[in-house]
Amino acid sequence: MAKRPNYFLSILKMKCPRCRKGNMYRTKNPFHWRFSRIFDMHDRCPVCDQQFELETGFWFGTGYVSYALSVALSVFNLIWYWFFFGISWRDNSIFYWLAVNGVILVLVQPWLMRISRTIYLYFFVYYDEETERLPDTVHKHGEHSHPHPAGHSH
Repeated sequence: MAKRPNYFLSILKMKCPRCRKGNMYRTKNPFHWRFSRIFDMHDRCPVCDQQFELETGFWFGTGYVSYALSVALSVFNLIWYWFFFGISWRDNSIFYWLAVNGVILVLVQPWLMRISRTIYLYFFVYYDEETERLPDTVHKHGEHSHPHPAGHSH
């Protein structure tokens, strides 16, 4: 029996929650120069065939996860900024922190959106021990594991 892949590492690597082997996204880099490529996901896991969008509108719930992560990141930013620079109303340094925090949140937003989708999917899809026997993905670039229902590719 193989060792179960680490839960948190699988989330950070944005792997399929069912097999923890297949990539959820077609590109590993969330900071793609084309904004439309940020959410370029596989419809199904290339390894275990798990469907990622469980129902229509499924991804709307990721807003709650993204909000929680943004608040946690903002609190972290407040702590390190306060530790290194100090914060006070009298010298307006709170507004400098707000500006720094805003810039950081905008810069990490593509990663936050992807990791939010990953975490949200992990709430609903659990690891399947039977997937340990599946080989790692063998699909070549551009191949689809499932043809489009109409018989032509998207």
